[in-house]
Amino acid sequence: MPFSDLQNLDDLTQYDGELEEVAPAAPVPKVPANLEDTGINASMIEQIILKLLYYKGEVVGRELANELGLRFSVIENMLDVMKRNNLIGVKSSLGMGAISSRFALTENGRELSKEYIGQCSYAGRVPVPLSQYTEMVRLQKQRDGWLTLEALRDAYKHMVVTPELLNAIGPAVNSGKSFLIYGQPGNGKTFLAEALFNVDPSYVYVPYALECQGMIIQMYDPIYHHPEAEEAVDVMSAFTRESGADGRWFKTRRPFIVSGGELDLKMLDLSFNPVGKFYEAPFQLKANNGIYLIDDFGRQRVTPAEVLNRWIVPMERRIDFLSFVNGAKMTVPFECFLIFSTNLKPTDLGDEAFLRRIQYKMLLRSPREDEFVNIFVKFAESKGLNCPLELVDRLLQRQYRAIGKPRRRCHPRDVLSHAIDIIRFERRPFELTDEVLDLAFRSNFVSAEEID
Repeated sequence: MPFSDLQNLDDLTQYDGELEEVAPAAPVPKVPANLEDTGINASMIEQIILKLLYYKGEVVGRELANELGLRFSVIENMLDVMKRNNLIGVKSSLGMGAISSRFALTENGRELSKEYIGQCSYAGRVPVPLSQYTEMVRLQKQRDGWLTLEALRDAYKHMVVTPELLNAIGPAVNSGKSFLIYGQPGNGKTFLAEALFNVDPSYVYVPYALECQGMIIQMYDPIYHHPEAEEAVDVMSAFTRESGADGRWFKTRRPFIVSGGELDLKMLDLSFNPVGKFYEAPFQLKANNGIYLIDDFGRQRVTPAEVLNRWIVPMERRIDFLSFVNGAKMTVPFECFLIFSTNLKPTDLGDEAFLRRIQYKMLLRSPREDEFVNIFVKFAESKGLNCPLELVDRLLQRQYRAIGKPRRRCHPRDVLSHAIDIIRFERRPFELTDEVLDLAFRSNFVSAEEID
């Protein structure tokens, strides 16, 4: 590689006299050194400080800075101004400067806080401006060709999958484009999609909240986001190890978000909290740099055409448009891997032009007999049961071949779970027999016989 072509020496390593490209270090949001670096108007930060003090009462300076996600030095001058304006006062101090002082609202500060709370009750980490968030999402995108067959195989090691299946999934995941998985119910489409969470163990940074046009959008969702544990704040000390990352962001596994039949178009736009007067981010925004699975596609409260039309611009241009209640709009990055999973035939979802919007499609067919046997034996072994191949073959003959019953990937798990329940209830030996499997099969499936 000619030296003139090198753009970033951090992305290179020396090995045996040759320069080789290596993956760059994961991006980390830079710690703001001053108010200007936050990208947020000082008046918004002041309002958040007053609201925090209103909700919490007396707060030590260092703890207050931690609540804001900022270094104390960033807000120290602001606190001095607020003291001079008779909005806050110092109740006590540990004698180590303002960082160890215990701050509380004055009467004037309390009245002003109530006014601010009436306008917007958000009181937490200082929001990240949309411009900084957009840049961070771009930096955290998966690199081209990031996925290997070995990594994909390792993610599905707990499942029985064929090389053909891996070769169908791999290019779709590697591209980061939209993906449709379809097939009969019970063949593990959702399970297959959820296993993709194991493909990439890397972490990304997500802001607790965003700011755009003076509005606050809450991003953190405890259901889907699981931040790394933060170092506890010792309010009795004025010294601490400085964090290497902006405290307004949390570090978490790449998001994996799922919505099903409950989904409607309102859930794909900003959700305004009329009491708190701030917004909550929609699923696809929370899923940036991760995966968003729309399960049971075609069974939502809106038609498949309406759902997919909502995604036309985001899927093609990698940006999304969200609306505030006042009619204003914000443009946000759309960098989530969008997966649709359905039991319906693709032709029942829409025409050819409609389906062309989804880049990759995969039929998850019913298992062949050898796959079915493999799944059956492996699940039995995971439960501590010996399962001879002849036993499974006899079950296949009685319950499937003889009556033409289709096999499904979930059947081994369901039948064996019922078999274990029967064994435990009837105090039988912990082993599989033809009788136990037939009893489990009958209790698991609806009989084809007519009801008298």
